[in-house]
Order: sequence, then C-alpha cells, then structure tokens
Amino acid sequence: MKNIVVFCASSPKVPSPYFKAAREASFHLVNEGYGIVYGGGATGLMGAVADEALKLGGSITGVIPRFMVEVEWAHKEVAEMIQVDTMHERKALMVEKSQGVLALPGGTGTLEELFEVLSLKKLGQYAFPVVLLNTDGFFDPLIEMMERMVDEQFMRECHREMWSVVAHPEQIVPAIREARLWGADAIRYAAV
Repeated sequence: MKNIVVFCASSPKVPSPYFKAAREASFHLVNEGYGIVYGGGATGLMGAVADEALKLGGSITGVIPRFMVEVEWAHKEVAEMIQVDTMHERKALMVEKSQGVLALPGGTGTLEELFEVLSLKKLGQYAFPVVLLNTDGFFDPLIEMMERMVDEQFMRECHREMWSVVAHPEQIVPAIREARLWGADAIRYAAV
C-alpha cells in the first residue's frame, strides 16, 4: 500500500468548506487504496481527515510529538499513533513513510511542512508527487509567489513541475498518478 502524507490545519474554527473538502480528500484516498499518514491531531482538518478514514476502514497513521499528547491533542481512535520527541522528528517520519504529499489548507505548520518537502524535492531527496488542494482558492497567493520565484529566477523553469494544484478533491488521485517521479539527479539543476 502506498501512503500519502496529508499536511493540514488543526484549527477547529476554519470555514466549513475546508472541512467538507478534507473529508472528501480522505474519502478519495481511502477509496483508491492509499494509506494516510498525518500529524495525529483530533481537531480541525486533521480530525476530519482521520475521522473519514476511520469511518471507511482505511489505513491511517498518526505521527505526533509527545508534548501534544500530554495536552490531549492526539486523536484517540487512531490505533497507529507514533509518538516522537520533536516537531522535526514528526515531519521527517511522516515524509519518510510517504510516497506522495497532499497539502490541504493550513497555517504556518502546514506551509513549513510543504516547503520542506519542496526543498527536498528540489534537491533530489524526495521523488514523489506533491499536490495542493486549492479549496476556494486558498493557495492562490502562495501559487502566485512560487510562480514569481520561477519568473524572477530564484528557481528554474523545470521547478514548476515539483508540485501540482487541484481545485476539487476528486482530482487528487489523478494528480498523484499523473505526476512524474522526480529523480535524484535533480540536484544537478537545483541551483539557478
């Protein structure tokens, strides 16, 4: 089974369309036989992704720092919950266990996770698809910024291929399947 790591918000206060899209994203991943690796939280979009996967009998693995478990942020129904010491270890293990990344809307943590993976991919250290679910245009400013990075030669033209953007959850799995693997030789053209 291939695992997709899902980066997303933990806030329970985000608008309802994001929750709907998160549940649908989880549905499509599970329905197509993918396992889900996520940050282990019980609330926000994290909780929605986990709840949907559990409801469908899908494979879901949480990775969470111990300090978050101590403040009771861990999802109590996710059986495979791996505890680590730091946020850095959490992110590294989630990425290590994945064969693709799905970024849903989120805050600083989500963006930090996404950009670390894109940096790894740019350096040939992560070969797998990176998909952004752009619910209600959430990622539009970020996409514009990444395009500007290429336009102004902070990155090469080929780096536009490191990510794909979809507007609707049913487009996630096709985007994962259609993405070309990114070779270790990417290090040769990492520098501009």
